[in-house]
Amino acid sequence: MNTMTIAWIALPFFVGFSIYLLPKLDRYLALGVVIISLGYGLQRIFDPSPLKLELLDSFSVTLVVDSLSGYFIFTNAIVTMAVICYCWHSNKTAFFYAQAIILHGSVNSVFICADFISVYVALEVISVATFLLIAYPRNDRLIWVGLRYLFVSNTAMLFYLIGAVLVYQANNSFAFAGLANAPTEAIALIFLGLLTKGGIFVSGLWLPLTHSESETPVSALLSGVVVKTGIFPLVRCALMLEGIDPIVRIFGVATALLGVGYAVFEKDTKRMLAFHTVSQLGFVLAAPEVGGFYALTHGLVKAALFLIAGNLPSRNFKELHNQPIYTPMWISLVIASFSISGFPLLSGFGAKVLTMKNLLPWQIIGMNLAAGGTAISFAKFIFLPYGGAQKKELKPSFWLAIILLLGGLFAANVVYYEAYTLANTIKPLATIALGWLAYLVIFRRISLKLPRVVEKFEHLIGVMSLVLTLLFWMVLA
Repeated sequence: MNTMTIAWIALPFFVGFSIYLLPKLDRYLALGVVIISLGYGLQRIFDPSPLKLELLDSFSVTLVVDSLSGYFIFTNAIVTMAVICYCWHSNKTAFFYAQAIILHGSVNSVFICADFISVYVALEVISVATFLLIAYPRNDRLIWVGLRYLFVSNTAMLFYLIGAVLVYQANNSFAFAGLANAPTEAIALIFLGLLTKGGIFVSGLWLPLTHSESETPVSALLSGVVVKTGIFPLVRCALMLEGIDPIVRIFGVATALLGVGYAVFEKDTKRMLAFHTVSQLGFVLAAPEVGGFYALTHGLVKAALFLIAGNLPSRNFKELHNQPIYTPMWISLVIASFSISGFPLLSGFGAKVLTMKNLLPWQIIGMNLAAGGTAISFAKFIFLPYGGAQKKELKPSFWLAIILLLGGLFAANVVYYEAYTLANTIKPLATIALGWLAYLVIFRRISLKLPRVVEKFEHLIGVMSLVLTLLFWMVLA
C-alpha cells in the first residue's frame, strides 16, 4: 500500500511534464491520472485504517492518508475530471492540461501532509500552477488578476513559513501536533497564512475578484478544490488539538456569515458564486468532524454552478430576468441550487444536516442565519425565467461534465442516508421556504451595492495585519 501511495503521489507530476513530450495525448493522459485519483480517494474513504508514511523522521515530515483525506482527494478528482471533460472539445493546448494535472497532484499532496513544511512546499507549487492557469489566455486583465493572486498568496505564505520555523524551534519537529507546545506567535502566523490561502474571513477577500474574473473552467477548479488546500490543515489541526478547535469554529461561523452577507446583495452571477464559496468554506470549518463530507458536496456543486454560469447569456441578474434561459440549462442550475440550499434527495441535504448536528450551542444561531442566507442567494437562480433558446452552442463535453457533477450530488446521498427522517427534513425545508419568501418579498426589490474597498489590492495586506492582531488576541485568550 505504501508503494502504491508513493506512485500515486508522483504520477501527476510525471504525467504533467510528459504531456509536453506527447501533446496529442494531453487530455487522455490528464484524464487517466484523474481516474486513478478517483479510485484512490474512494478507496481511502471506506478504509477505516489510516496510512502513515514517515519521510524524514528527524524532522517529523510525515504523510497521513485517512478517510478525511479520502473525501478531499475524491473531490479533487471528480472536479478535475469534470473540468477536463468540459475542455475536451475546446482549443486548450497541452500547456493548459499539463498545468491542470500538476495542480491536481499538488492539491492532493496537501490533503495527505501531516507537517507544516510539506504543506508549505505543496502550497507554493499550487500558487505557481494556479497563476499560470489564471493567466493562460494571456490578456492584460487576467495576467494582472493572476499576479495579484500570486502576490497575496506569497505574502501569506511568508507569514506561514515564519510560524513553521517557530514550531520547529519549540519542538524540533514540523508535525501538526507541535502547535500544542508552540508559542503564541507561531500559531497566529501559521493561521494567518492558511486563512488567507483558503479565502477565510476578511483576509480571504482576494477570492471574489480572482474566482469571478478567471476563465470558466479555472473558476470551477479554484472554487471546487484549490481553496480547500488552505482549510484542510486547519480542519486536521482542529481534530488533533483541543485548543485549536474553538479558534477554527469561530472563524467558520464568521466566514459563513461574511460570505453570505455579500452574496445576498450581489447582482453579478460569478461574483455571487465566489462570495458564496467564502461562506461555504465557513461551513466546513464550523464542524471539523464532518468537514470532509461537506467539502465534497460543496466542490461538486460549486464546480457545476461555475461551469453553468459561464454559459449563461449574461452575468447580470437583472439582464437574466429579461432573457429566458435554455430549459435544460435552467434545470441543471436549479438542481445545483437545490443541493447547496439543503434540499432533500441531494447530498447537500445530508451535508447540512450532519453539519448542524455537530455544531456547538453557541454556533447554532449564526449558522442557521448563514443557511437562510444561502437559500436567499440561490433563489436568484431558481426564480430566473426559462424556456428561451440557447444562443451559445453547448458542446456534448459540457453536458458530460454537468452530468458527472450533478450525478455525484445524487450518488453522495449514501454517505449519510440516516439524515432522511421527518424531523431532519422539516427544518431544512422550512429554512429554504423562508429564504425564498424573503427573496421574493424583500431582497428581489433591493438594489444595494456593498463597498469593494477591502477587496482592493492595496488594502489586502493591511487586512492581513488586522487579522494577525485578532489571532494573537484569540490565541492568548
